[in-house]
Amino acid sequence: MRKAVAVKFRTAQKHYYFDPGGLELVSGDDILVETVRGLEVGTVRGEIFELDENEIGKNLKTVKRKATNEDLEKDRANLAKCKEAIRVCKEKVIQFGLDMKLIDAEYTFDGSKLVFYFTADKRVDFRELVKDLAGYFRMRIELRQVGVRDEARLLGGFGSCGRELCCKAWLEDFEPVSIKMAKVQNLSLNPGKISGCCGRLMCCLKYENDVYQELKKDLPDQGEVVDAPMGAARVTESSIFKGRVKVKYIEEARTKDTPERLGNDVFDYEKTEVRRRPKTGNSGGGKGGSRRA
Repeated sequence: MRKAVAVKFRTAQKHYYFDPGGLELVSGDDILVETVRGLEVGTVRGEIFELDENEIGKNLKTVKRKATNEDLEKDRANLAKCKEAIRVCKEKVIQFGLDMKLIDAEYTFDGSKLVFYFTADKRVDFRELVKDLAGYFRMRIELRQVGVRDEARLLGGFGSCGRELCCKAWLEDFEPVSIKMAKVQNLSLNPGKISGCCGRLMCCLKYENDVYQELKKDLPDQGEVVDAPMGAARVTESSIFKGRVKVKYIEEARTKDTPERLGNDVFDYEKTEVRRRPKTGNSGGGKGGSRRA
């Protein structure tokens, strides 16, 4: 076992583990750590804990020191300079006629490198832009293309729920989200209602999906033919949370020449009171029929 501490950086929600190196650290402490991008200011999240070396490997870097007031002032100064850097870069993007959207900029702590984040619909040849920017700022320049979800994370904002975007506030990793999740939850399939600020399906569709999947298990879909207490019936409505289904009994099954005829009365049953039929290639109520929603 080895002591470790979780550290968060400004441009990422994901936590990274470091060796506290004998320092007494508590949640909220600002520290200096060495990363692949050089020296950076990070914030401790949580208390020091023990971690199995097999989980993290042996190359756990050690925290350099707690950040001093001078360190934090330097970090704030770097942050303040980013606005001007973005303005200059935007002008040069226009000058070179590049089809890209500049999102954010970030100075490394020691001021030796300036990183620009951008989005683009296709590959962009920005080699000349990098040379020009390097000559202007007199330091190493790096351009990183990010996706629209990362753009929302960097810029921040508020969702339709009125709260800060999950990707900005706490979400560490983006997980795949599918339209099937919205269908399972009986949500409107209107893209404007189930899409986030990034234009992609909202991440929160994933949060309760497993619960919906479990509750929906063995629950007939609307339009499905089931065996009810008094015979074959077609489901007119199903309630995931109540675990109940409403059906109309089939008075005359659909054939090639006649449509299906349902009774006028609606019957309400527990899902355990009806039996689903095995799925076949023909899921309609009679020969040659097709499933009716």
